[in-house]
Amino acid sequence: MKNFSETFESGIIYHLYSRSISNQELFLKDENYKFFLIKYSQYCEVCFDTIAYCLIPNHFHFLVRVKENQQDLEIVKSFSNFLNCYAKAFNKSISRNGGLFQRKFKRKLIDNDNYLSRIILYIHLNPIKHGLVTKAKGWKYSSFSA
Repeated sequence: MKNFSETFESGIIYHLYSRSISNQELFLKDENYKFFLIKYSQYCEVCFDTIAYCLIPNHFHFLVRVKENQQDLEIVKSFSNFLNCYAKAFNKSISRNGGLFQRKFKRKLIDNDNYLSRIILYIHLNPIKHGLVTKAKGWKYSSFSA
């Protein structure tokens, strides 16, 4: 089992992920996926270089490297603001109230090249695992084709 990280450190790679409360869908239409990625860019590009990502109807994965001179609290705040912004917009679009994501996003420290290779594969094969497509290149809400 790999290390769960309590803090972010500059230059280090992390697997960030979260899922919805009660496995409800986070993305109901194409525009939701696009909006989520736009907000991710707006809130998180200052903190991270994104290596890989995949958005699944009820959860998401990001593989990121923390940029230099980033402070843990600012990173957590940016990522939390990103999730809150998306949740508020999503809720408003469907006249829904309440939390959308499980309480706290998770982060795993990627501590070696072998694990890095495995997690990139895991992220990109996730849509196949969940029966959404038969080939990774068939899922348009991931970085696989990039």
